[in-house]
Formats: sequence, structure tokens, C-alpha cells
Amino acid sequence: MSMWRPPERIKHDAKPGRWPSAAEAALSRLFSPIALGPVELPHRTWVPAMVPWRATDEGFVTRDVLDWYERFARGRPAGLVVEATGIRDVPSGPLLRIGHDRFLPGLRELVEVVRRASGGETRLFIQIIDFLSIRRRPQPAKFFERFLEVTDSHRRKFAEGTGASDAADEAPIRAWLAGLKRPELQAVLNRRELEALDFGARERVTDLHLPHIRALPEQLPRLFADAARRAQASGFDGVELHYAHAYTMASFLSPLNTRDDGYGGSRAERVRLPLEVYRRVRAAVGADFAVGCRFLAEECIEGGGTAEDAKYFAVELARAGMNYLSLSRGGKFDDAKQPKPGEAAYPYTGRSGYECMPSYYSDARGPFGRNLEPAASVRAAVRAGGCETPVVVAGGVHNFDQAEAMLASGQADVVGFARQSLADPDWFLKVRTGHGDAVRLCIYTNYCEALDQRHRQVTCELWDREGLKEPGVRLSTDGKRRLVAP
Repeated sequence: MSMWRPPERIKHDAKPGRWPSAAEAALSRLFSPIALGPVELPHRTWVPAMVPWRATDEGFVTRDVLDWYERFARGRPAGLVVEATGIRDVPSGPLLRIGHDRFLPGLRELVEVVRRASGGETRLFIQIIDFLSIRRRPQPAKFFERFLEVTDSHRRKFAEGTGASDAADEAPIRAWLAGLKRPELQAVLNRRELEALDFGARERVTDLHLPHIRALPEQLPRLFADAARRAQASGFDGVELHYAHAYTMASFLSPLNTRDDGYGGSRAERVRLPLEVYRRVRAAVGADFAVGCRFLAEECIEGGGTAEDAKYFAVELARAGMNYLSLSRGGKFDDAKQPKPGEAAYPYTGRSGYECMPSYYSDARGPFGRNLEPAASVRAAVRAGGCETPVVVAGGVHNFDQAEAMLASGQADVVGFARQSLADPDWFLKVRTGHGDAVRLCIYTNYCEALDQRHRQVTCELWDREGLKEPGVRLSTDGKRRLVAP
């Protein structure tokens, strides 16, 4: 699936700007220290969580996972967040998991690798996530034969459409449905059934007819707390609660959450579970372990969360005691493009996905700093609410002047470099030591995003064809790409 693009299609180039000398960098805001609760960052640089698809299908750390984080650590960012890591002990593909103690040995080794590679300078966090079920888009024949649950409504409409007097047997009903033309199907299937046919069935937090969905407020605080306890036991400096994008906790925060059990509707009800999760996590890990969260400054979908929602949530989360707040935007299933049969919907293919990861082809605003205005308003609300909670902001940041201006203007307290750190993990060390002119600038083609969409090992087009035959270079499973930056 191709990603949504603005109709203007204006090409924007990343600019290096002015690189500081080592002496200037030492006196800069960017390279000044800051405390995230109990954790002291030596400077205000941050690598947000990015999923590289290098774990085993069972969720274990691999050599490729270790190499990936070791390479980032060698560049010595102040904060490094390990990829979204599942809190449930359920199959979830090559995504790291932390839902059982058997994952601890690999996670401990990961911590040790980062400590060693960064000389103890980089503070290491792990992002922990819950997500609901989403199925691949089915072949229509299989959908009607196997996946569709035949209801009384289908039986009634089958009888009306065929004149059949007996609609007890499902087989003729399924065959009849499979033979209907699209306009006829739209009159027979409900909205969710059509969605399951066209996109793949997806659970929502509002599916209260499903017992396990209704029980989420009872289950998730314990699951997140157990995961945080394991992260602490593994040696991490803190955890980042994933309250962003298309996943469970973000869905509770969304205005589209209309649950009627006290966990949906008003802002106060929508933030109730995120607060309960945080409090349970804090009780599990104590005050000497950092706990932050990543959530959305804007959802960027019709009827979705706005900066006004985010400001309210930020103040509540800060007052509850979060050690930092990390802001992202967009990345929702609600406007994702239709996948091909056999593939799953990907929440970064619609306009909200573009807002999360804009490319070098953009509108007049361009791809750089699209999250800064709403993020600044969220940070201002936190300060007005009497809290000094640090706010991490990312989004198209690639040069020193951008980062310094964000800090100077009060748009952020810590600056996140995601795609730029992927293009050059040494950005932090190069700029701090006066060698910014050697930085490999991200060109924002979203080559990496296209690999992520297909759950292929994520690499960067700027380096994955360099020195493939050098001794010790590890290659992707197709043998064509480097797995770490040169």
C-alpha cells in the first residue's frame, strides 16, 4: 500500500543548517542536562521507539536486536527508547514481548549491550504496549464461507430475497451472500461486517458485547504493571507507556470512545483508564524508576482527538506524577487505506499516518516540525497547570538549529530524533564534538516506513547498500541490505 500524500506534492529538502563547534555545543540548551523524575539525562537528545522487526516470532531478543540498539548506543543519545514491546503473552509476530519472565534474560542482555556501547551515558527506556486484534483482509469467498457469523438478520434477509421458508441451514445462506453484487451486499451486511470484508475484522475498545473487551479496565492495569516490573528487573532506567496511535490505550483517550461503563464519553472518563494504568505501574516500580508515556497531540482523523483534548490529558497525567510526556500525532486505523486480500490494514497509510511520518513530498507546511504547534500548546497547558513535567517532542527534526529553537521557544524540553537517528545514529556524537558537517542527513523519502509497513527488517536507503561485503557485516534476510548503519 502506498502512503497518503498531500495533493500539492511540493518537494522539500532537509537542510543541514549551521553546525556548532564543540565549544558552542557544550554551551547549548540541547546539550544541557535535564531530569526525568529519578533519571538524569546528560543532555536533551532522544531516540523515540521504532520497531525494526528483528525479534523472533515468539518475541525474544535476537542478535539482530542487540546489534540494532548497540549501533544507536554508540552514537550516545541521552535517551533511547526500545521499540513497542507487547505486554500480553500472546503471538504477535517478530515484535518484542515482555508478558512473561522468560523474556527477561534477553532484555537484560539488551540493557547490558547499550550500557557498554554508550559508555554508560545513554539512559534506556522500554515502550510497553497493548493492542487489540486485527485480522488480514480476507478473500471474499473465504469470508462468506468461514469468517462471517451468520445472524438472524442474515437469515431474515435470505428468506426475503429467495423466498426460502427454511433458513436454518447456514450453507445456502453463505452461498447466497457470496453471490450478491456489491449494492445488494450493502443492503444485507451491517457496517462492521462490510469493514471485515473490505479491510479485515478489527476489535475496538467500544465492543462491549465482547467479554474480554468489557474487561479491559480490570485487566490492563495489572498487565502494564507486571510488564513494568519486568522492565525494572531487567535493568532499564524507565518505561514508556504507549498511549499513542492506533492501539488500545490511545483508543480509550479518543473522542470516538463511547463506552458507557465509566471509561468512555467525557474527557475525564476517557483518561480514567490511562491514569489507573499509571498508578498501578507506579505502585509496582516505586518512585526511583522513571515512568513516562507517549500520546497524541492530535489524532488527525474526523471526530478524533484535538490539541484541546491533549492539553487536558497532559495536565491530568502530569499531576498524577508522570516523569515525562512524549508527544506524537496521527497514525490511526480509522483512515487507513484498504489493504490487498491477505494483508492487514496499516495505520500509517491514511492522512493521519502521513501526519505522523510526513515525507519530503508535502504541502506548503512541509514535513518538518508539523507537531510543534500543538505540542507547544500542550506543554504550555502543563506549565499553566502547575507542573514542570518535561515534554519530549519529535517530528522531522534533523539539524541543530531546529532542535535548539524548539528548546529556546518553549516548544519542548527534550528533542526526539527518529528517522534522523536511523539515517545516522552518530548524529548526537558528531554534533556534540563539532563534527556536524559529517552528519548523514535523513532525506525523508520514507523508505524505512515502507519496510515497516510490510513487517520487513527496517533499514535506511542511505546506508543499507554501503559496504555489503565488508568483514562482519550482517545482512537482511534477502541478502541485499545492511542491518545496521555503516
